Amino acid sequence: MPTGHTMMAMTLDGFVARKDHALDWLMKFDTGSEDTGFTDFQNSIDVIVMGTGSFKTVLGFGEWPYRKPVVVLSKTLAEDNIPEDVKDKVEISRLSPDQLMTQLDGRGVDRVYVDGGAIIRSFLRAGYVADMRIAIAPILIGEGIRMFGELDKDVDLRLEDVRRFGSDFVEMRYVVT
Repeated sequence: MPTGHTMMAMTLDGFVARKDHALDWLMKFDTGSEDTGFTDFQNSIDVIVMGTGSFKTVLGFGEWPYRKPVVVLSKTLAEDNIPEDVKDKVEISRLSPDQLMTQLDGRGVDRVYVDGGAIIRSFLRAGYVADMRIAIAPILIGEGIRMFGELDKDVDLRLEDVRRFGSDFVEMRYVVT
C-alpha cells in the first residue's frame, strides 16, 4: 500500500491558508534563494493528492508548480473544470482515501504527497500519513483554514529533525508512529 507524506507551511497560529484559501501571508516571505528541500521532496513522491481548495489556489499561481501527476479529491469539480494546459497532469476523483490508496497501489504508486488541510486530516484519520514536514512561518493571521482539526483518535508523532531557515521559518520533520 502507498504511504502518504506531507510538506506544508503554516502560520505560527496553525493556519495553512486564509478562509478564502489565499496564501498572501506566505508570499510575503522570500525563500527563493534558500534550499527548502521542496525539489528533493517532490522528486521522492509519485503522485500528489489535494482537495478542491488547494487545486484552485494552485491554479491561481499562474505557472503550474508540479512535475508529478495530481489527483484532486472533489465532490464538486468535474473534468471540464480542469484548464486545458494541465489536463494531462490532473485527474478528478471522488474516491475515499481508502479507495484512492487502493487504486494508487494498483497503479504501482509507492509515495503520495498529501496536500491541503482537509485532505491531510482525512488521510491522517485513515492512517495513511507516514511522515510530515511542517514549516512554521513567523506570522500570526488570526483565522483561516487549519492544517489540523478534529481527529477521532490521537496521532502519535516522533520528532526526526528541526531546521531553521534564513527567512525565520522553522521546519519540523515528524514520523507518524
